[in-house]
Amino acid sequence: MNWLLRFLPADKRELIQLAMRILSSLDDAKERRDAVAYGIEMLKDGKVTVAEWATFGSKVGIFKGPR
Repeated sequence: MNWLLRFLPADKRELIQLAMRILSSLDDAKERRDAVAYGIEMLKDGKVTVAEWATFGSKVGIFKGPR
């Protein structure tokens, strides 16, 4: 997939790389699917509340301690 990223503009490529790094830090496929599904649902109306950001942050492991 990395070869496909070369054809994207730099800002889009960096956004995809960031998302891939965040999701790769999750433990298993179910956690990744849940985080992606919640993120898509969260962004559907174009507005994100503080509570939604906090929930999303907990799903992608921002609030977990060091391993």
